[in-house]
Amino acid sequence: MSQRPAILIARAVFPEVVERLREHFEVETTPPGVVWSPVELIERLQGKDGVLTTGSEYIDAALLAACPRLKIVANLAVGHNNFDLDAMTAAGVQATNAPDVLTETTADFGFALLMATARRITESEHFLRAGQWKQWSLDLFAGADIHGTTLGILGMGRIGQAIARRGAHGFGMRVVYHNRSRLDTGKEAACGASYVSREDLFSQADHVVLVLPYTPAAHHTVGAAELALMKPTATLVNIARGGIVDENALVAALREKRIAAAGLDVFEGEPQVNPALLTVPNVVLTPHIASATLPTRMAMAMLAADNLIAYLTTGQAKTPLNRVAPR
Repeated sequence: MSQRPAILIARAVFPEVVERLREHFEVETTPPGVVWSPVELIERLQGKDGVLTTGSEYIDAALLAACPRLKIVANLAVGHNNFDLDAMTAAGVQATNAPDVLTETTADFGFALLMATARRITESEHFLRAGQWKQWSLDLFAGADIHGTTLGILGMGRIGQAIARRGAHGFGMRVVYHNRSRLDTGKEAACGASYVSREDLFSQADHVVLVLPYTPAAHHTVGAAELALMKPTATLVNIARGGIVDENALVAALREKRIAAAGLDVFEGEPQVNPALLTVPNVVLTPHIASATLPTRMAMAMLAADNLIAYLTTGQAKTPLNRVAPR
């Protein structure tokens, strides 16, 4: 009998996912709470044909050179800025991600974060918990309307389109968007969205939501110049990736009330958070949980498992990010 392929699950996942993978492979798991350093990850990958990763495991040329047996890396996220795709392709290593399964859940959360930001929910809860609520007043934590306002979406992939549908059809919002490529007229109509320039998006929107993928070119896409274009009553929400927003510029704009508020689910140095963000009250902060429902997280992990199984048994991944010849 031929030896079964060996894989590493680089972060703790649901037991059902481990059992599914054990039906096909020799599986090494990772204890809950453990995040391997780059050196430790290389050590764990010796003799492994595949690995299931999250966004915390960086797959670059140095790792690939040190792990010549590696054939596939399956990310359980849709984002893959932890992959050097050029290096993986050059090394003949298949890269996969987990699109589609988290679209609607992430869009739900994006809208929840938008609503919490616009309506000052975090600020008001902190106020109440601190025992500061002594009486009602007409302007007590008066925030911004969402219905009937202008929603600007930067990045119009699956999640951006899902957020647009919620805004246009659920809240009667005027939706404008900017993307590297414009959607076809059918998709625009389905989303109730209109294409505008980046500058017009920031200047026209009452609420800006960032849903674009992170690349080196997208680093600090939203900085002082973009924030200066926004209305002083506007809000900014980032559910994309940390690094897209210049956090120091954002803190300055929030502190000086040049924009009304911000909601952030992602951070440049996560899990560390820029300490300055903790000093301004008009920001809602959540720990990268936009896709965090049990059904969705299970579907993400199972799709990553399915990619490992499909590629290592048939040579064809389900959701490939690059093209390589099976070996």
